[in-house]
Amino acid sequence: MNRLREWTAAELGATGRVLDVVRAPAPVLSTPGSAVDPTSPEVVQLAADLVATMRVSPGCVGLAAPQVGFSATVFCVDVSAHPKTREHHGTFVLCNAEVVESSRNERAREGCMSVPDLTGDVKRPSRIRVRGALPGTGEEVEVAAVAFEARALQHEIDHCAGLLFLDRVAGAHAVYARQTYL
Repeated sequence: MNRLREWTAAELGATGRVLDVVRAPAPVLSTPGSAVDPTSPEVVQLAADLVATMRVSPGCVGLAAPQVGFSATVFCVDVSAHPKTREHHGTFVLCNAEVVESSRNERAREGCMSVPDLTGDVKRPSRIRVRGALPGTGEEVEVAAVAFEARALQHEIDHCAGLLFLDRVAGAHAVYARQTYL
């Protein structure tokens, strides 16, 4: 396994386009995504589009292919600018990712661009190891993540599996109206 390094679309000759984010209850959000060929030009373009869309979306720390209308197992994450971040790997994109090790469950509040009016308390492991492939090269990597970055990774992997954070809350008592700050 190789170390993860920050992903840039420019290295692969792709220019990201900003895509519309799909909102629940769109069927693509509840459909498990298909595995992809990380070396295909279409997947490299999708990866670049996800990063571009994430970067122009205030407060966004991750975005998965189903959130932009593609039933595929591709997502990007960048928690580096978020105040809850302790450790991070910068901007990266993974294809066909899966959690291979996890520990230390913690409950924390999550939100989602595809569910813009709600947040919820979700219990997730705070230490994980994820295996996936890099777009462009197809190189398999493992990412060890903790705390907020681990939560973001699991949130995006859930999207690729057809799950929303609302599917993981303990019940209606753990769902809240999103706060709006002026």
